[in-house]
Amino acid sequence: MKVVVIGGVAGGPSFATRLRRLNEDMDIVMFERGDHISYASCALPYYLGGVLPSRDVLIERTPEILRQKNNIDVRIHEEVTAIDPDAQTLTVSKLETGEAYTETYDRLVLSTGARPVLPPIKGLAEAKNVFTLRNVTDADHIKAFIDANQPKKATIVGAGAAGIEIAESFQRLEMQITLVDQADRVMTPYDTEITDIVAQHLRDHDVNLRLNETVANVADGGQTVVLADGSEIDTDILMLVTGVTPNNEVAQAAGVALADDGHIIVNDQMKTNVPNIYAIGDVVETTSLITGLPIQSVLSSAANRQGHLLADIINGADMTYPGFIGVSVAKLFDLTASSVGYTEMGLQAAGITDYETVFVTPFDHASFYPDAHRLNIKLLFIPSTGQILGGEFLGERGVDKRSGELSAAIAGGLGINDLPNLELPYSPPYSSTRDPLNVAGYVAINQRNPALNTIKIAELSDDDKAGAQFLDIREAGKPASGSIKADFEIPLSVLRDELNQLDAEKPVYILARKGLGPYNASRILAGKGFNVKIVAE
Repeated sequence: MKVVVIGGVAGGPSFATRLRRLNEDMDIVMFERGDHISYASCALPYYLGGVLPSRDVLIERTPEILRQKNNIDVRIHEEVTAIDPDAQTLTVSKLETGEAYTETYDRLVLSTGARPVLPPIKGLAEAKNVFTLRNVTDADHIKAFIDANQPKKATIVGAGAAGIEIAESFQRLEMQITLVDQADRVMTPYDTEITDIVAQHLRDHDVNLRLNETVANVADGGQTVVLADGSEIDTDILMLVTGVTPNNEVAQAAGVALADDGHIIVNDQMKTNVPNIYAIGDVVETTSLITGLPIQSVLSSAANRQGHLLADIINGADMTYPGFIGVSVAKLFDLTASSVGYTEMGLQAAGITDYETVFVTPFDHASFYPDAHRLNIKLLFIPSTGQILGGEFLGERGVDKRSGELSAAIAGGLGINDLPNLELPYSPPYSSTRDPLNVAGYVAINQRNPALNTIKIAELSDDDKAGAQFLDIREAGKPASGSIKADFEIPLSVLRDELNQLDAEKPVYILARKGLGPYNASRILAGKGFNVKIVAE
């Protein structure tokens, strides 16, 4: 049997090498139109910033290694331009010579990935200092430009995780950074509880944030970035980090079914609708393990696992892909952010409204041990069943550990009722006797308790507001938040001693704040006979 793979980086090499380990007799051919077959794409910003001292560490497998050690016929600088599913043949173009030839296959694996999306900005074609970063060749071009021109000002369009990683790397090279995004937040689709902290952290690191802004054009050969409001940014280098789109053209022309957003639709064995054609990695749409809804399959780790699984399937194993959770992590200067499953923005985009959230800020390890910092955790779950829909994490340490544990809990079918029972490692330098993930579970369970009576401000009528007392329990020096003006300001630490300020005949609405404070205050008041509710924006 001849198995042909189109595309390298993560999914293609993972599939091909696994298949060879399983079967010595199959013919395995890999096509890659670029310069490199297998490299650490997520490490590219760290190479540019000098964190990684050598370009060589980016290359995971060379064509020569795959040929010699794995007996895989690797053909770089060759592009598959057409697929004939009936004849099971490919039209291949040798990019260095322009020569075209035909190749046959018995099974075909599409691992064609995605490419950057360029926004419609006037003047890009004339600019010589505009770059995208998707592969090692891109990094080579950027590195050569930096070495030759020593840029001092950098503008990055796109304030997602990749844009911020590039910003940090360029700042290491002593560039002044301006970060532009058309969204109202950084790190979309993270929710505002997380993104507001990240935005302030970036400003604290002297990053000039320009949110709710779009780039209209670039002038002066790329030296001037003109925003839609007419303001101008002087820049020496311009990076476009504005998303990607799947490389699907050849597949579409062959009759492979695509989702509305252009991703290749596959079943639970990574099969497309066309016989003997499979797809893996960034180019595919699969299903969410959490909701069963269609979802994009992104990240190198997912592509690697899919490739490994598909090799077993093509070799004859009766196995299926369980679905995509979606776990990401990013270094943001001194902070780490991680997302598991759905964010609130993602749930709303999917049309899911039956969910609740909790947001807690426990310490990342025992508070008495030096250098303890707050770990921000947001959980999203279905209140009636306790099913976990997602989580967001932000902090200085321990973020990846807790997000990985939550992902494992989701994969194992655990819900919020199970989180307090997770037996997680404890020692003062690493955690607390109740781990932050345990704490998040306790708070979520408490929130499901009907006696807690949490209500949203939009659900209150004018009569409700007129007949109630709004209580702010912030401690002294803590900043105010939200749009509701408090009738009483009584810090939680003295609430028991100051209950006489409140009218026991009127409902008390506690203004929601981050952390456990509102819950603890509600228990104090309820225990003293007050009709109490926590009101959220």
